[in-house]
Amino acid sequence: MVVMEKEPIPPPAPPLELQKPPEPEPRRPVMINVEDVDFCYGTHQGLFDVNLEIPPRAVTAYIGPSGCGKTTLLRCFNRMNDLIDGARISAGRVRLEGRDIYAPEVDVVDLRRRVGMVFQKSNPFPKSIYENVAYGLRVLGVNKKARINEAVEKSLRASALWDEVKDRLDSSAYGLSGGQQQRLCIARALAVEPEVILMDEPCSALDPIATAKVEELIYQLRENFTIVIVTHNMQQAGRCSNYTAFFYLGRLIEFGATSKIFSNPSERRTEDYITGRFG
Repeated sequence: MVVMEKEPIPPPAPPLELQKPPEPEPRRPVMINVEDVDFCYGTHQGLFDVNLEIPPRAVTAYIGPSGCGKTTLLRCFNRMNDLIDGARISAGRVRLEGRDIYAPEVDVVDLRRRVGMVFQKSNPFPKSIYENVAYGLRVLGVNKKARINEAVEKSLRASALWDEVKDRLDSSAYGLSGGQQQRLCIARALAVEPEVILMDEPCSALDPIATAKVEELIYQLRENFTIVIVTHNMQQAGRCSNYTAFFYLGRLIEFGATSKIFSNPSERRTEDYITGRFG
């Protein structure tokens, strides 16, 4: 009788490893949250259902044709539109670090300290360079000379202006060049230690050399401040900003990383505007 040898039983195959789902991208922190905002000037609607999250310590640029709502939204962040009769947010909310800035209990003076603004045309006060920077501190009730001196120097250094004006702080601010005046206005905003700096076309009236200095300053300031800038200059948005929002006819068309918006936009209208087909 022949005994057949049994073939060895192969070991069981190791169980297939379940493929892990991709890790979700970490949620980007938010400094300013715009939720379903409509804005009206009297009976004219200027913004339609805008939703936008602005991250902290970065530069966000608003681009788009004239009259598309960029400056209107910018001015919503420190309630500058409150100064215009009939102008109002008719729907939605704007939150700063989670708090509704249009709530009745909000101190608008404190809000404008936290959210400073630099306007399109430099607007130094008819005072000395020193007093221009010290102005906001005095309004807040700061009277101690040593503290004001420290804040003035710190702000002028942060705005890359100290070395140019340190020997003439008592001179009129009107004696500065256009670019220097704009950097002085930035220093004035920095003196009260804001968290957010709004800039409404800050270089539109400046020559190329002054523009380059302000752009370099914006690039440096983003390490410590949240900056939102309105600009019609595509190259400037590309050079200065981390994120870009494109507006058209009062609507936010697209928002994302500047590198993506300029190289591979998701919306055809964004591409058409960036490439100069309209605007």
